[in-house]
Amino acid sequence: MTKIISFESSADETSVAIVEDGHIILSNAVATQINSHQRFGGIVPEVASRHHIEWITRVLDDALQTADVKPTELDAVAVTYGPGLVGSLLVGLMGAKTFALAHNLPIIPVNHLAGHIAAANFNQPIIYPALALMVSGGHTELVLMHEENSFAVLGETRDDAAGESFDKVGRLLKLPYPAGKTIDEMAHRGQATIKFPTAMAHEDNYDFSFSGLKSAVINYVHHAEQKGEIINHDDLATSFQNAVVDALIGRTRRALKDFPVKSFILAGGVAANTQLRQELATLLETIPETQFIPVPHQYTGDNAAMIGAAGYWHYKQKKFAGLDLNTDPGLDFDLLKG
Repeated sequence: MTKIISFESSADETSVAIVEDGHIILSNAVATQINSHQRFGGIVPEVASRHHIEWITRVLDDALQTADVKPTELDAVAVTYGPGLVGSLLVGLMGAKTFALAHNLPIIPVNHLAGHIAAANFNQPIIYPALALMVSGGHTELVLMHEENSFAVLGETRDDAAGESFDKVGRLLKLPYPAGKTIDEMAHRGQATIKFPTAMAHEDNYDFSFSGLKSAVINYVHHAEQKGEIINHDDLATSFQNAVVDALIGRTRRALKDFPVKSFILAGGVAANTQLRQELATLLETIPETQFIPVPHQYTGDNAAMIGAAGYWHYKQKKFAGLDLNTDPGLDFDLLKG
């Protein structure tokens, strides 16, 4: 049994977890900063870094106590080194390095995006080849995995990520940050009375674009306000969310047709969206040879347990780093588009 302690601090969640054999979560301590950033309508990097410094040792102690594991029982230290906010990443990285040095443990460098995908193993084992839809505040990508810990990006967003568009529309509607969950709840109360565009719907690729949709929503609201019209926010949320989900489903359907796989993974913060989950489940029912593996709701957001899951992949392949490991804020998957 391999026990890995993992550190995650790429954005506004400070988290330390202990994961056994890549799928058994012994502890997952998370300190969120949402209340601090809500008044700004988004993450303020300097504020996030300071909160990480305040919380990193507390969540570390919490993770060890909850798991009832001593440092001598651990096999390695996994840590997110990118992508993310450089100041935030540095806090988690320094914490991980210090712990590794103090207890003579190897360091495993983990791509934050790979962590989101690896969290599917908390649901059920991934069977390869697999296709993953990674949808978060900063990323929207379709990723093909021929084998464990191997990633080929088929398509990605050319501008805004899906989660980013949710937050921007939420800010327009004066909703609390982050807005994804609130918009999802509103969308289930409203009617699709507005036709917003689905960008690139007829292009022969797997890429996404949400900037035009965001602009269309902003223009609709501004024009209505100029005319003195009352906007039904629930209907607006329904119409907007339908356009986002349509874009994601359309590209996923194309990729599943062109790349037959045994598993389909839904990962990232937007993976918690109920409409997206339901429509993907319906789509996968028509492809019985492909198992639908959404990341469990409680692990769709940023957390260290997912870093431990991805770290286990590296551990088995003996992919370690030295104490000179640095952050890579713009890190993406290594392979070019497939």
